[in-house]
Amino acid sequence: MLAQLTNDSIWDMVIIGGGATGVGCAIDAASRGYKTLLVEQYDFAKGTSSKSTKLVHGGVRYLEQGNIKLVMEALRERGHLLKNAAHLTHVQAFIIPVYSLWEQLFYTIGLKIYDVLSGTLSLGKTKMLSKNQTIQQIPSINTENLYGGVLYYDGQFDDSLLCIEMAQTAVQLGAKAINYCKASSFIKDNEGKITGLVVEDVLNKKPYHVKTKVVINATGVFTNAVMQLDDAHKHEFVSPSQGIHLVVDNKFFSGTAAMMIPKTSDGRVLFAVPWHQKVILGTTDTPVNAINMEPTPLDEEVEFILTHFNKYCASSISRNEVLSVYVGLRPLVNNKKSKAKTAQLSRAHSLTVSDSGLVTITGGKWTTYRSMAEDAVNNAVFVAKLERKKCVTTNLPIGNLISRLEIINQLKNTDPALSELIHPKYLFTKAEIIYAIRNQMAMTLEDILARRIRLLFLDARVAIAVAPMVATIMAKELNKDADWIADQINSFNLLAKQYIF
Repeated sequence: MLAQLTNDSIWDMVIIGGGATGVGCAIDAASRGYKTLLVEQYDFAKGTSSKSTKLVHGGVRYLEQGNIKLVMEALRERGHLLKNAAHLTHVQAFIIPVYSLWEQLFYTIGLKIYDVLSGTLSLGKTKMLSKNQTIQQIPSINTENLYGGVLYYDGQFDDSLLCIEMAQTAVQLGAKAINYCKASSFIKDNEGKITGLVVEDVLNKKPYHVKTKVVINATGVFTNAVMQLDDAHKHEFVSPSQGIHLVVDNKFFSGTAAMMIPKTSDGRVLFAVPWHQKVILGTTDTPVNAINMEPTPLDEEVEFILTHFNKYCASSISRNEVLSVYVGLRPLVNNKKSKAKTAQLSRAHSLTVSDSGLVTITGGKWTTYRSMAEDAVNNAVFVAKLERKKCVTTNLPIGNLISRLEIINQLKNTDPALSELIHPKYLFTKAEIIYAIRNQMAMTLEDILARRIRLLFLDARVAIAVAPMVATIMAKELNKDADWIADQINSFNLLAKQYIF
């Protein structure tokens, strides 16, 4: 795909950003038949798109805020995503514990409205649970003063794996999607319109000049930086907030149902969600000024989650029992007139077109990536005066579980040693490392352990322990030397230590 950048042809559109929205744009554009290039300065889903609460949801709290339009859009997109990527998503039962009849009636009515808004794409009916039924569903719950619960349904997924399979899908549809390829500057004509950009192969320090009819900026929390690359005087369009998640052993929260804590001091809800035989606790909402690709958790954020969770569960969790802490930044659209806290800022997406023709799409949420992409591509087609073609992604399948399993099994049959587990506590095999390199564009040790097999997110200490072995397997496959192995291990260990609190 890098070789495709050396010719002098003109792309219909170039997309900057390899997270959910950018890759969604690449799928949309390629599926309509447009000549599409996507560039990502790091790895696919390196930022916010790998650090979510792993929920495909309509957003119950947005209903309470009265944002019916956003909830309806998200519920519709939830239904499409669960259907289009069934192998990476599933229906998840959620329970809200309640402590009075009034609370139970209040949440039941609200969630019944949630059901109605989802229409034919509903995942199951909301119902009230007795105290005993609630305890059966959440055996770990603190039963003191418990009245009962409210059961409802939403979706769950593996965020980075979905994003990476979306990138594979875009390529299968004809797009070129390249990670570790940074957009460094725009090329403009005499009228100030963008006609191309300079991109750099970050790993090999090689620049390329590419021509395009239009550029889509889908860079999430880096939106401001790209807009200011186009216009140095552009105001700050995005106000980022930070959300952290704690991953703990499922002995602290047994059962298959997730729990939603509806009221916290910062105006958010908290979730305890089973995921890959672990439990994710989150999330916080803390305004931040500096944008860091690997933000660090604050002491008060960790305490906030542990304090709230420990109120609701019989077994208290201490800091040293947390297996991993991951932090993501949300690209919230900045409303200069609003004085609302970030927890109250809208999660609706926003689109703008600059005088140069740069199309910027930002805000939104993982669940609504497809409709965001449709909006962005429609506008890009208008800006570039391309032939209008209908969006076809509503029912477009993402990825292919069967082909992935077939390739991995072929690898194991060819070399039985690849059937060995990476670590005895986890089911990831060595064959998955080879598959990720050959089929998912994994270039670094972090790419494998953080986003292809998720071990860094599940258990950071185990990820550090297996890093030398994984790096050695990668080096053989990529024809790298001992210096590369040492450099990869050192870099990964520095990162992984941020996930241990």
